[in-house]
Amino acid sequence: MIEEQTHPAITPPPRDLQRAALRGARQKCPACGEGQIYRAYLKVNDTCPKCGEELHHHRADDAPPYFTMLITGHIVVGLMLTIAMTYDWPNWLHGIVWPAMVLVLSLWLLPRIKGALVGIQWALRMHGFSGEPDEIEIAPEAQLPRG
Repeated sequence: MIEEQTHPAITPPPRDLQRAALRGARQKCPACGEGQIYRAYLKVNDTCPKCGEELHHHRADDAPPYFTMLITGHIVVGLMLTIAMTYDWPNWLHGIVWPAMVLVLSLWLLPRIKGALVGIQWALRMHGFSGEPDEIEIAPEAQLPRG
């Protein structure tokens, strides 16, 4: 009689979600907190220059711009309403201040939000951050008209 040996599934230790998100928001590696997460403004390093953690698995896609617009819009619109009800600014000043504020705030927030989302994906072991290869998504063949 052959006995089958089963091994219990080894579960990796949990990763601290809050710490990983904060490290990413500081534009640091979510694993070690020391290496830079970006090699350029929004280009994530393939690996951490300090600890070697693979970072290329991230799939931030459209979420960082969405959250950036959401946060920027709430801040700027709130300030616009407060200023408009409190002070009597000329229209040309409104036309200079608010677009400039939107631009500066968006450019400042975007890499921090993207870094936080990469950190969250790393902590939750999403998209290949688990150490196991991602399943390959196979797209159905396009239906071409026959003629």
